[in-house]
Amino acid sequence: MAISPSRRRPNNRPRTNPLALPPFPRLLPHGKLTPRYSRRNSPFRPRYNLHRLGKNPLSHPPKLTFLFQHPDNVCVALEQKVLDWLAKLLHLPSHFLNTSPGPGGGLIQNAASDSTLIALLISKTKKTSETAPDAKLVAYTSEQSNSSVEKAGLLASTTIRLLPTDEHGALRGTTLLRAIREDIASGLTPCSVVATLGTTGTCAFDDLEEIGPICKDFGVWLHVDAAYAGAAFCCPEYLPLMKGVEFADSFCFNPHKWMLVNSDCSAMWFKDVTHAEKVFDRESSGTHFWQIPDVRRFRALKLWFVLRVYGVEGIRKHIRKQVDLAKYFEGLVRGDCRFEVCRVSLGLVCFRVKGDDRRTQDLIDRVTQRKKIFVMPYYFREKLVIRFVICSRFTEETDVLVAWEEIKSQVEHNLDG
Repeated sequence: MAISPSRRRPNNRPRTNPLALPPFPRLLPHGKLTPRYSRRNSPFRPRYNLHRLGKNPLSHPPKLTFLFQHPDNVCVALEQKVLDWLAKLLHLPSHFLNTSPGPGGGLIQNAASDSTLIALLISKTKKTSETAPDAKLVAYTSEQSNSSVEKAGLLASTTIRLLPTDEHGALRGTTLLRAIREDIASGLTPCSVVATLGTTGTCAFDDLEEIGPICKDFGVWLHVDAAYAGAAFCCPEYLPLMKGVEFADSFCFNPHKWMLVNSDCSAMWFKDVTHAEKVFDRESSGTHFWQIPDVRRFRALKLWFVLRVYGVEGIRKHIRKQVDLAKYFEGLVRGDCRFEVCRVSLGLVCFRVKGDDRRTQDLIDRVTQRKKIFVMPYYFREKLVIRFVICSRFTEETDVLVAWEEIKSQVEHNLDG
Protein backbone atom coordinates (compact mmCIF):
# COMPACT_ATOMS: atom_id res chain seq x y z
CA MET A 1 0.00 0.00 0.00
CA ALA A 2 1.40 3.38 -0.99
CA ILE A 3 2.08 5.77 1.85
CA SER A 4 1.77 9.48 1.21
CA PRO A 5 5.08 11.33 1.78
CA SER A 6 3.30 13.86 3.95
CA ARG A 7 2.21 11.01 6.26
CA ARG A 8 5.43 8.97 6.36
CA ARG A 9 7.32 9.59 9.60
CA PRO A 10 10.50 7.48 9.93
CA ASN A 11 11.84 7.26 13.47
CA ASN A 12 15.30 8.28 12.31
CA ARG A 13 14.09 11.63 10.98
CA PRO A 14 16.70 14.36 11.69
CA ARG A 15 15.66 16.61 14.56
CA THR A 16 18.40 19.21 14.42
CA ASN A 17 17.60 22.37 12.51
CA PRO A 18 20.82 23.68 10.93
CA LEU A 19 19.34 27.17 10.75
CA ALA A 20 19.31 27.32 14.54
CA LEU A 21 22.94 26.22 14.94
CA PRO A 22 26.03 28.43 15.02
CA PRO A 23 27.93 28.48 11.70
CA PHE A 24 30.76 26.10 10.96
CA PRO A 25 34.22 27.50 11.64
CA ARG A 26 36.06 28.52 8.50
CA LEU A 27 37.97 25.33 7.79
CA LEU A 28 39.19 25.98 4.25
CA PRO A 29 41.44 28.88 3.13
CA HIS A 30 39.36 29.97 0.12
CA GLY A 31 41.72 32.57 -1.27
CA LYS A 32 44.75 30.26 -1.16
CA LEU A 33 43.14 27.35 -2.96
CA THR A 34 40.86 28.94 -5.54
CA PRO A 35 41.34 31.96 -7.81
CA ARG A 36 38.73 34.69 -7.58
CA TYR A 37 36.77 34.59 -10.81
CA SER A 38 34.44 37.27 -9.53
CA ARG A 39 34.35 39.50 -12.62
CA ARG A 40 33.37 36.93 -15.22
CA ASN A 41 30.34 34.86 -14.30
CA SER A 42 27.53 33.20 -16.16
CA PRO A 43 24.32 35.28 -16.21
CA PHE A 44 22.88 33.95 -12.96
CA ARG A 45 25.01 31.06 -11.75
CA PRO A 46 27.02 31.66 -8.57
CA ARG A 47 30.57 30.34 -8.74
CA TYR A 48 31.48 27.23 -6.76
CA ASN A 49 33.02 27.66 -3.34
CA LEU A 50 34.89 25.17 -1.22
CA HIS A 51 32.20 24.82 1.44
CA ARG A 52 29.88 23.48 -1.24
CA LEU A 53 32.45 21.51 -3.18
CA GLY A 54 33.60 19.77 -0.01
CA LYS A 55 30.22 18.20 0.64
CA ASN A 56 29.15 17.74 -2.96
CA PRO A 57 30.76 14.25 -3.33
CA LEU A 58 28.78 13.15 -0.28
CA SER A 59 25.54 13.50 -2.22
CA HIS A 60 26.66 11.43 -5.22
CA PRO A 61 28.09 8.04 -4.15
CA PRO A 62 26.03 4.95 -5.16
CA LYS A 63 24.77 4.23 -1.65
CA LEU A 64 23.25 7.72 -1.52
CA THR A 65 21.39 7.35 -4.79
CA PHE A 66 17.93 5.91 -4.33
CA LEU A 67 15.66 4.24 -6.85
CA PHE A 68 12.04 4.65 -7.85
CA GLN A 69 11.15 1.15 -6.62
CA HIS A 70 13.34 1.15 -3.49
CA PRO A 71 13.52 4.59 -1.87
CA ASP A 72 15.83 5.06 1.08
CA ASN A 73 13.94 6.10 4.20
CA VAL A 74 16.84 8.13 5.56
CA CYS A 75 17.28 10.06 2.32
CA VAL A 76 13.56 10.74 2.10
CA ALA A 77 13.37 11.83 5.74
CA LEU A 78 16.19 14.36 5.43
CA GLU A 79 14.83 15.74 2.16
CA GLN A 80 11.38 16.23 3.66
CA LYS A 81 12.84 17.96 6.71
CA VAL A 82 15.24 20.19 4.79
CA LEU A 83 12.47 21.24 2.39
CA ASP A 84 10.34 22.22 5.37
CA TRP A 85 13.19 24.31 6.82
CA LEU A 86 13.70 25.93 3.43
CA ALA A 87 9.99 26.72 3.03
CA LYS A 88 9.98 28.40 6.43
CA LEU A 89 13.13 30.33 5.52
CA LEU A 90 11.33 31.71 2.43
CA HIS A 91 8.16 32.48 4.42
CA LEU A 92 6.05 30.20 2.20
CA PRO A 93 2.52 29.29 3.33
CA SER A 94 2.42 26.44 5.84
CA HIS A 95 0.29 24.27 3.55
CA PHE A 96 3.43 23.59 1.47
CA LEU A 97 5.17 21.83 4.35
CA ASN A 98 5.68 18.07 4.41
CA THR A 99 4.70 18.21 8.08
CA SER A 100 1.54 20.21 7.47
CA PRO A 101 -1.75 18.62 8.57
CA GLY A 102 -2.95 18.85 4.97
CA PRO A 103 -1.76 17.07 1.81
CA GLY A 104 1.06 19.51 0.97
CA GLY A 105 4.72 18.66 0.53
CA GLY A 106 7.94 19.33 -1.32
CA LEU A 107 10.96 17.67 -2.91
CA ILE A 108 14.13 18.52 -4.84
CA GLN A 109 14.06 18.52 -8.64
CA ASN A 110 16.92 18.89 -11.14
CA ALA A 111 15.98 22.37 -12.34
CA ALA A 112 13.10 24.83 -12.56
CA SER A 113 12.47 23.64 -16.13
CA ASP A 114 11.78 20.14 -14.75
CA SER A 115 9.39 21.65 -12.22
CA THR A 116 7.49 23.48 -14.95
CA LEU A 117 7.12 20.30 -17.01
CA ILE A 118 5.92 18.37 -13.96
CA ALA A 119 3.39 21.10 -13.11
CA LEU A 120 2.06 21.02 -16.68
CA LEU A 121 1.76 17.22 -16.68
CA ILE A 122 -0.11 17.28 -13.38
CA SER A 123 -2.44 20.07 -14.46
CA LYS A 124 -3.11 18.30 -17.76
CA THR A 125 -4.03 15.04 -16.00
CA LYS A 126 -6.19 16.85 -13.46
CA LYS A 127 -8.06 18.89 -16.05
CA THR A 128 -8.72 15.99 -18.45
CA SER A 129 -10.10 13.93 -15.56
CA GLU A 130 -12.49 16.79 -14.74
CA THR A 131 -13.57 17.46 -18.34
CA ALA A 132 -12.82 15.05 -21.20
CA PRO A 133 -9.73 13.11 -22.33
CA ASP A 134 -9.85 14.80 -25.74
CA ALA A 135 -10.20 18.34 -24.40
CA LYS A 136 -8.12 20.96 -26.23
CA LEU A 137 -5.98 22.28 -23.41
CA VAL A 138 -4.21 25.62 -23.26
CA ALA A 139 -1.76 27.01 -20.69
CA TYR A 140 -0.69 30.60 -20.14
CA THR A 141 2.52 32.40 -19.30
CA SER A 142 3.97 35.83 -19.95
CA GLU A 143 6.05 36.79 -22.95
CA GLN A 144 8.88 37.49 -20.48
CA SER A 145 8.95 33.96 -19.02
CA ASN A 146 11.82 31.55 -19.55
CA SER A 147 11.94 29.60 -22.82
CA SER A 148 11.77 26.38 -20.81
CA VAL A 149 8.02 27.01 -20.34
CA GLU A 150 7.47 26.67 -24.08
CA LYS A 151 9.65 23.53 -24.10
CA ALA A 152 7.55 22.08 -21.30
CA GLY A 153 4.42 22.78 -23.32
CA LEU A 154 5.82 20.79 -26.25
CA LEU A 155 6.74 17.84 -24.01
CA ALA A 156 3.37 17.93 -22.24
CA SER A 157 1.47 18.30 -25.55
CA THR A 158 -0.14 21.45 -24.23
CA THR A 159 -0.51 24.70 -26.15
CA ILE A 160 1.32 27.57 -24.44
CA ARG A 161 -0.10 31.04 -24.99
CA LEU A 162 2.35 33.88 -24.39
CA LEU A 163 0.60 36.91 -22.90
CA PRO A 164 1.76 40.55 -23.10
CA THR A 165 3.08 42.26 -19.98
CA ASP A 166 2.80 45.75 -18.52
CA GLU A 167 5.45 48.45 -18.69
CA HIS A 168 7.42 46.72 -15.92
CA GLY A 169 7.43 43.32 -17.65
CA ALA A 170 4.81 41.80 -15.31
CA LEU A 171 1.77 39.72 -16.24
CA ARG A 172 -1.45 41.30 -14.93
CA GLY A 173 -4.79 39.78 -14.03
CA THR A 174 -6.82 41.69 -16.62
CA THR A 175 -4.64 40.32 -19.43
CA LEU A 176 -5.01 36.75 -18.16
CA LEU A 177 -8.76 37.04 -17.66
CA ARG A 178 -9.26 38.35 -21.20
CA ALA A 179 -7.20 35.49 -22.67
CA ILE A 180 -9.07 32.82 -20.68
CA ARG A 181 -12.48 34.14 -21.75
CA GLU A 182 -11.36 34.30 -25.39
CA ASP A 183 -10.12 30.71 -25.33
CA ILE A 184 -13.21 29.34 -23.63
CA ALA A 185 -15.34 31.06 -26.27
CA SER A 186 -13.15 29.35 -28.93
CA GLY A 187 -13.74 25.91 -27.44
CA LEU A 188 -10.43 25.57 -25.63
CA THR A 189 -9.96 24.42 -22.02
CA PRO A 190 -7.59 26.47 -19.83
CA CYS A 191 -5.61 24.12 -17.62
CA SER A 192 -2.67 25.99 -16.10
CA VAL A 193 -0.82 29.27 -15.65
CA VAL A 194 2.94 29.52 -15.19
CA ALA A 195 3.61 32.77 -13.34
CA THR A 196 7.14 34.05 -12.85
CA LEU A 197 8.62 35.82 -9.85
CA GLY A 198 11.84 37.24 -11.24
CA THR A 199 11.83 36.83 -15.03
CA THR A 200 15.06 35.86 -16.76
CA GLY A 201 15.39 39.02 -18.82
CA THR A 202 14.51 41.80 -16.40
CA CYS A 203 13.66 40.10 -13.08
CA ALA A 204 10.03 41.23 -13.29
CA PHE A 205 7.35 39.88 -10.95
CA ASP A 206 3.96 38.72 -12.20
CA ASP A 207 1.08 39.97 -10.07
CA LEU A 208 -0.01 36.89 -8.10
CA GLU A 209 -2.62 38.85 -6.15
CA GLU A 210 -4.48 39.47 -9.41
CA ILE A 211 -3.65 36.18 -11.17
CA GLY A 212 -4.35 33.86 -8.23
CA PRO A 213 -8.10 34.52 -7.75
CA ILE A 214 -8.67 34.18 -11.51
CA CYS A 215 -6.99 30.77 -11.54
CA LYS A 216 -9.10 29.72 -8.57
CA ASP A 217 -12.36 30.86 -10.19
CA PHE A 218 -11.67 28.95 -13.43
CA GLY A 219 -10.13 25.86 -11.81
CA VAL A 220 -6.75 26.52 -13.43
CA TRP A 221 -3.52 25.17 -11.92
CA LEU A 222 -1.18 27.99 -10.86
CA HIS A 223 2.53 27.16 -10.95
CA VAL A 224 4.97 29.81 -9.69
CA ASP A 225 8.51 29.85 -11.07
CA ALA A 226 10.84 31.83 -8.80
CA ALA A 227 14.03 30.18 -10.02
CA TYR A 228 16.37 33.13 -9.42
CA ALA A 229 14.49 35.56 -7.23
CA GLY A 230 13.06 33.01 -4.81
CA ALA A 231 16.16 33.15 -2.61
CA ALA A 232 15.43 36.83 -1.87
CA PHE A 233 12.25 35.89 -0.01
CA CYS A 234 14.35 34.86 2.97
CA CYS A 235 14.65 38.63 3.57
CA PRO A 236 11.43 40.08 5.02
CA GLU A 237 11.76 43.31 3.02
CA TYR A 238 11.22 41.43 -0.27
CA LEU A 239 8.10 39.50 0.80
CA PRO A 240 5.74 42.02 -0.85
CA LEU A 241 7.09 40.77 -4.19
CA MET A 242 5.35 37.43 -3.69
CA LYS A 243 1.99 38.61 -2.36
CA GLY A 244 -0.65 36.17 -3.50
CA VAL A 245 1.61 33.10 -3.32
CA GLU A 246 -1.05 31.40 -1.20
CA PHE A 247 -3.01 30.85 -4.43
CA ALA A 248 -0.20 28.78 -5.98
CA ASP A 249 -0.78 25.07 -6.50
CA SER A 250 2.97 24.54 -6.95
CA PHE A 251 6.01 26.69 -6.32
CA CYS A 252 9.66 26.27 -7.22
CA PHE A 253 12.97 28.08 -6.92
CA ASN A 254 16.60 27.14 -7.51
CA PRO A 255 18.90 27.24 -4.48
CA HIS A 256 21.71 26.63 -6.99
CA LYS A 257 21.13 30.06 -8.53
CA TRP A 258 21.35 32.58 -5.70
CA MET A 259 21.44 30.62 -2.47
CA LEU A 260 25.01 29.29 -2.62
CA VAL A 261 24.18 25.67 -3.45
CA ASN A 262 25.93 23.73 -6.21
CA SER A 263 23.93 22.75 -9.27
CA ASP A 264 21.69 20.94 -9.48
CA CYS A 265 19.18 21.69 -6.75
CA SER A 266 15.69 22.97 -7.48
CA ALA A 267 13.16 23.02 -4.65
CA MET A 268 9.52 22.37 -5.55
CA TRP A 269 6.46 22.37 -3.31
CA PHE A 270 2.83 21.34 -3.85
CA LYS A 271 -0.28 22.53 -2.08
CA ASP A 272 -1.75 19.05 -2.61
CA VAL A 273 0.65 16.21 -3.45
CA THR A 274 -2.16 13.77 -4.19
CA HIS A 275 -2.43 15.27 -7.69
CA ALA A 276 1.27 14.52 -8.24
CA GLU A 277 0.93 11.03 -6.81
CA LYS A 278 -1.79 10.20 -9.33
CA VAL A 279 0.62 11.01 -12.18
CA PHE A 280 3.97 9.71 -10.89
CA ASP A 281 3.45 7.19 -8.07
CA ARG A 282 1.33 4.51 -9.68
CA GLU A 283 3.77 1.62 -9.15
CA SER A 284 6.14 3.00 -6.53
CA SER A 285 6.05 3.03 -2.76
CA GLY A 286 4.54 6.52 -2.91
CA THR A 287 7.66 8.15 -1.50
CA HIS A 288 8.74 11.42 -3.06
CA PHE A 289 9.06 10.37 -6.70
CA TRP A 290 7.01 13.12 -8.32
CA GLN A 291 9.48 13.54 -11.16
CA ILE A 292 10.57 12.23 -14.57
CA PRO A 293 13.75 10.19 -13.75
CA ASP A 294 13.58 6.86 -11.92
CA VAL A 295 16.78 7.55 -9.96
CA ARG A 296 17.54 10.42 -7.61
CA ARG A 297 20.68 11.64 -5.89
CA PHE A 298 20.77 12.60 -2.25
CA ARG A 299 20.77 16.34 -2.97
CA ALA A 300 19.20 17.25 0.36
CA LEU A 301 22.59 16.75 2.00
CA LYS A 302 24.34 19.54 0.10
CA LEU A 303 21.41 21.84 0.84
CA TRP A 304 21.71 20.93 4.53
CA PHE A 305 25.41 21.82 4.45
CA VAL A 306 24.74 25.29 3.03
CA LEU A 307 22.03 25.95 5.61
CA ARG A 308 24.39 24.72 8.31
CA VAL A 309 27.39 26.76 7.14
CA TYR A 310 25.64 30.09 6.54
CA GLY A 311 22.49 29.99 8.67
CA VAL A 312 19.57 32.38 8.24
CA GLU A 313 21.53 35.57 8.80
CA GLY A 314 24.42 34.44 6.61
CA ILE A 315 22.11 33.79 3.66
CA ARG A 316 20.29 37.09 4.19
CA LYS A 317 23.59 38.93 4.40
CA HIS A 318 24.67 37.38 1.10
CA ILE A 319 21.43 38.43 -0.67
CA ARG A 320 21.45 41.96 0.74
CA LYS A 321 25.08 42.50 -0.14
CA GLN A 322 24.46 41.50 -3.76
CA VAL A 323 21.45 43.81 -4.01
CA ASP A 324 23.51 46.67 -2.56
CA LEU A 325 26.25 46.04 -5.13
CA ALA A 326 23.66 46.19 -7.91
CA LYS A 327 22.44 49.53 -6.54
CA TYR A 328 26.04 50.74 -6.45
CA PHE A 329 26.42 49.84 -10.13
CA GLU A 330 23.12 51.53 -10.91
CA GLY A 331 24.45 54.74 -9.35
CA LEU A 332 27.57 54.59 -11.53
CA VAL A 333 25.48 54.17 -14.68
CA ARG A 334 23.07 56.98 -13.80
CA GLY A 335 26.03 59.26 -13.17
CA ASP A 336 27.15 58.98 -16.80
CA CYS A 337 25.01 60.92 -19.28
CA ARG A 338 25.91 58.55 -22.14
CA PHE A 339 23.89 55.72 -20.56
CA GLU A 340 20.34 55.14 -19.45
CA VAL A 341 19.09 52.68 -16.84
CA CYS A 342 16.09 50.71 -18.13
CA ARG A 343 15.29 48.50 -15.15
CA VAL A 344 16.76 47.54 -11.77
CA SER A 345 15.50 44.56 -9.78
CA LEU A 346 17.33 42.78 -6.95
CA GLY A 347 20.82 41.88 -8.23
CA LEU A 348 20.09 42.79 -11.87
CA VAL A 349 20.66 46.11 -13.65
CA CYS A 350 19.46 46.57 -17.24
CA PHE A 351 21.05 49.55 -19.02
CA ARG A 352 21.97 50.70 -22.51
CA VAL A 353 23.91 53.31 -24.44
CA LYS A 354 21.65 56.21 -25.37
CA GLY A 355 20.70 56.41 -29.01
CA ASP A 356 20.40 53.72 -31.65
CA ASP A 357 20.60 50.02 -30.66
CA ARG A 358 23.72 49.72 -32.79
CA ARG A 359 25.71 51.61 -30.16
CA THR A 360 24.66 49.17 -27.46
CA GLN A 361 25.36 46.18 -29.71
CA ASP A 362 28.81 47.53 -30.52
CA LEU A 363 29.55 47.90 -26.81
CA ILE A 364 28.44 44.31 -26.16
CA ASP A 365 30.62 43.04 -29.02
CA ARG A 366 33.70 44.88 -27.77
CA VAL A 367 33.25 43.79 -24.16
CA THR A 368 32.70 40.18 -25.26
CA GLN A 369 35.81 40.16 -27.44
CA ARG A 370 38.02 41.51 -24.65
CA LYS A 371 36.75 38.87 -22.17
CA LYS A 372 37.44 41.01 -19.11
CA ILE A 373 33.84 40.87 -17.89
CA PHE A 374 30.70 38.99 -18.92
CA VAL A 375 27.38 40.68 -19.78
CA MET A 376 24.24 39.49 -21.53
CA PRO A 377 22.02 41.26 -24.10
CA TYR A 378 18.23 41.36 -23.94
CA TYR A 379 15.42 43.17 -25.74
CA PHE A 380 13.12 45.00 -23.34
CA ARG A 381 10.29 47.18 -24.61
CA GLU A 382 11.75 46.97 -28.13
CA LYS A 383 15.15 48.26 -27.04
CA LEU A 384 18.42 46.37 -26.78
CA VAL A 385 19.69 46.44 -23.19
CA ILE A 386 22.69 45.04 -21.35
CA ARG A 387 22.02 42.85 -18.33
CA PHE A 388 24.57 43.27 -15.56
CA VAL A 389 24.07 40.70 -12.79
CA ILE A 390 25.81 40.43 -9.43
CA CYS A 391 26.09 36.70 -8.80
CA SER A 392 29.44 35.72 -7.29
CA ARG A 393 29.74 35.60 -3.51
CA PHE A 394 33.27 36.99 -3.89
CA THR A 395 32.20 40.19 -5.70
CA GLU A 396 33.10 43.45 -3.96
CA GLU A 397 32.67 47.13 -4.84
CA THR A 398 36.16 47.13 -6.37
CA ASP A 399 35.10 44.39 -8.80
CA VAL A 400 32.00 46.36 -9.80
CA LEU A 401 34.14 49.45 -10.32
CA VAL A 402 36.58 47.50 -12.51
CA ALA A 403 33.66 46.25 -14.61
CA TRP A 404 32.30 49.79 -14.95
CA GLU A 405 35.68 51.15 -16.04
CA GLU A 406 35.89 48.41 -18.67
CA ILE A 407 32.42 49.32 -19.98
CA LYS A 408 33.22 53.04 -20.05
CA SER A 409 36.50 52.48 -21.86
CA GLN A 410 34.79 50.61 -24.67
CA VAL A 411 32.08 53.26 -25.04
CA GLU A 412 34.77 55.93 -25.24
CA HIS A 413 36.61 53.88 -27.85
CA ASN A 414 33.41 53.58 -29.86
CA LEU A 415 32.65 57.31 -29.73
CA ASP A 416 36.24 58.20 -30.62
CA GLY A 417 36.03 55.86 -33.63
